[in-house]
Amino acid sequence: MPKGSPELTNARREEIISACEQLYQTKGFKEITLRDIGAITSFTRTSIYNYFQTKEEIFLAILKREYDLWTEELNQMIESQATMSKEEIADCLAGTLDKRQQLLKLLSMNHYDMEENSRMEALTDFKISYGKALQTVMTLLGKFRPEMTVADRQGFVYAFFPFLFGVYPYTVVTEKQRAAMQDAGVDYIYPSVYELIDACVLRLL
Repeated sequence: MPKGSPELTNARREEIISACEQLYQTKGFKEITLRDIGAITSFTRTSIYNYFQTKEEIFLAILKREYDLWTEELNQMIESQATMSKEEIADCLAGTLDKRQQLLKLLSMNHYDMEENSRMEALTDFKISYGKALQTVMTLLGKFRPEMTVADRQGFVYAFFPFLFGVYPYTVVTEKQRAAMQDAGVDYIYPSVYELIDACVLRLL
């Protein structure tokens, strides 16, 4: 276990998480190594193991942070609005997620491997944040769509959250991917993150 106060431990963990997130802006998951992370922090590769046992745990921590930030924004919207129409709910969810493309990018990764290669403690910590995101969307629907039953709201959540896993690859593509689609003769219109999520929410509601 690392020495120091809980505050210092959390600060060191955040430094590692932020460094990994920075690298993820220009590198893929497979390309990033603990040595790379150590190179832009005050840690050596070995000392990182005091805080995270695997690279997957670091990425899971980034995903947890993204869920927490999204949940916080949704809660602010819930508290600040007295009413919301169906269109405004769609705008709220699409708008907040459009600003959290890092969350959507992480969701497009292989979650099975990420979670399987994390300690139970790290995975449970992540699931708490994930559960709060689910509950916050349920709360939003409960306040602004009171005609929806609990089963209706659960149905929405169980359709909407899996849908989010595919948003990033359907909206953020490379020139190589575009060229391949053209060569394959696939006539595909590339929607924005906002457009895709807004349309989905309106259909689900």
